[in-house]
Amino acid sequence: MKILITGAQGQLGSELRHLLDDRGISYRATDAKDLDITDETVVDQYVKDYQPDVIYHCAAYTAVDKAEDESKALNQLVNVDGTRNLAKAAATVDATLVYISTDYVFDGDSKEIYTVDDQPAPRNEYGRAKYEGEQEVQRYLKKYYIIRTSWVFGEYGHNFVYTMLNLAKTHKELTVVDDQYGRPSWTKTLAEFMTFAVDHHLDYGIYHLSNDNSCNWYEFASAILSGKDVTVKPVSSAEYPQKAWRPRHSILDLSKTKATGFKIPTWQDALKEFIATINK
Repeated sequence: MKILITGAQGQLGSELRHLLDDRGISYRATDAKDLDITDETVVDQYVKDYQPDVIYHCAAYTAVDKAEDESKALNQLVNVDGTRNLAKAAATVDATLVYISTDYVFDGDSKEIYTVDDQPAPRNEYGRAKYEGEQEVQRYLKKYYIIRTSWVFGEYGHNFVYTMLNLAKTHKELTVVDDQYGRPSWTKTLAEFMTFAVDHHLDYGIYHLSNDNSCNWYEFASAILSGKDVTVKPVSSAEYPQKAWRPRHSILDLSKTKATGFKIPTWQDALKEFIATINK
């Protein structure tokens, strides 16, 4: 099987590469300098030349606040146009596309968990673009996996866990919002499910994948900094304004993913294993 990875130097792409390396599986890894996904002609030719069976589309623009204004056009170009280009190219060679989406496609106003069938209603530019990306995948392909995830952390990039650990080195007290609820997602768990879906020929469609159990950001931060000489204090979102709207309640329903037989660790266990890994 010929595998193509976009965004291979990013947080998730790097995790996926290491997973495939550990399994002795070959692939072609690309980043922006190797493959400009925003150029339709370049993408079409690249995919036709390589003839991949599977495209793991890990490339994305993820600066959520900048996407509201200064990088709005770039957000559109990468997350919508780039995804469309890959979807169209995948269709020409009958490749399966694995597209990573986000809990931000939902408004976060519901107190219920969000199922794969709930109607998206994004309230920030990043969420809007990722949802449009989903629609482009569905428009051009029948062989696709759209995997929505949330609160991503991992070894190979900037994320909330590293931010908290670094701040704890220079601060005795940290404030973290306690009125935004979701599910943390370890890139290792996400990469494992991406390959599981392909290897087990799961039914094509939309899946939700995060680590099991839910929390708010304050609870997540407190777990990250457990045992550290720092005090974590809860604050409301109103006390910590951000440019882009953050969903207040975006807990993804994992039942469809669990029904496939894929074992999902709790975020607590995932976090412990991740911190043990980076402490080595």
